[in-house]
Amino acid sequence: MAQVELENLTKIFPGGVRAVDGVNLSIADREFVVLVGPSGCGKTTTLRMIAGLEQITSGSIRIGQNIVNDLPPKDRDVAMVFQNYALYPHMTVYKNMAFGLKLRKIPRGQIDRRVRDAARILEIEHLLARKPRALSGGQRQRVAVGRAIVREPAAFLFDEPLSNLDAKLRITTRAELKRLHQRLKTTTIYVTHDQEEAMTLGDRIVVMKDGVIQQADTPLRTYNEPANRFVAGFIGMPPMNFFDGAVMMQDGSLLFEEGNPSNEGGIRLPVPARVKDRLAGQVGWPVVLGIRPEHLDVRPRDDCSAPISLRVNVVEPLGHEMDIYMSSKFNDHVVARVEAAATEGVAGFRTDAQVKLFVNLRKVHFFEPGETGMNLSQTRESAHAPA
Repeated sequence: MAQVELENLTKIFPGGVRAVDGVNLSIADREFVVLVGPSGCGKTTTLRMIAGLEQITSGSIRIGQNIVNDLPPKDRDVAMVFQNYALYPHMTVYKNMAFGLKLRKIPRGQIDRRVRDAARILEIEHLLARKPRALSGGQRQRVAVGRAIVREPAAFLFDEPLSNLDAKLRITTRAELKRLHQRLKTTTIYVTHDQEEAMTLGDRIVVMKDGVIQQADTPLRTYNEPANRFVAGFIGMPPMNFFDGAVMMQDGSLLFEEGNPSNEGGIRLPVPARVKDRLAGQVGWPVVLGIRPEHLDVRPRDDCSAPISLRVNVVEPLGHEMDIYMSSKFNDHVVARVEAAATEGVAGFRTDAQVKLFVNLRKVHFFEPGETGMNLSQTRESAHAPA
């Protein structure tokens, strides 16, 4: 087990494509860190550089006490689990798990002990004599993980290992991976594009965009205190609703008005007391209001709820919950996620109906304009920069 340090890590591909741009990240010993972001954000390239499968352009990678920039993958003391499992089809499960140890000339008795110990941990002892073609997708994934475990590496590297599994199996395997980390306590770096996977697995999640870390923090703080608009929109499902507008002063009170001063009919909300001081200097300037779907309610919860009027487009029942897709005057894609039972006895939840929902003002955010506009709702001290 070991700490992993990335310092100004950069990868530029031919043609000047900057896939990873000056990444600085410190991963503690035994920590489970998830790199998450959309396709092309640089997360897999970062992982491959740590593994030694991709040459770095500049910067440094330290694993434990050693800078490993020039070391081949086999000498970096890491084990990688790939998206496609990469099992040898002609070998049994036992031989697949033992193969890397044989190449390192580990004594036969030690190989057998490691393979059987890993098989017991992963509950695949009964599969050791089978070949990959006789295994299900979930079983193949366990074998790939077992092959990494027997290495007893300083760090595990996972590259979207659950993406080939069906939805139900992804959830159960995700729980198994978390339980495995709690048992082995090996430093783990995990790549995914699935923000739900990131939230449930990581001690810390690292949100990336265009090769740059946008925020590195615990899952709950990333959700509750997003550093910028991109993080706010990427973390959370359904995604956060955004409304372009401005902060205005009316009768001595600060209000958010959707649209601009020459437009009328958009949503209007009082600026919460907790952010008035920080938004006082933004009067008349464009800002973006962010409201998560789960922070829109059918009925007011308390005196920190404020009403807005929206037009219903589609209602999607989900069992216990339901998603209501709506429009404001200037935003055609507004989503509320509410308890289905809460809508009972409330008229109007039908297509093209105008309905009133209530915003939880304790939970709203205000951002600077732009795709990565900073979160104005936070103090400088509470904004969490990359580690």
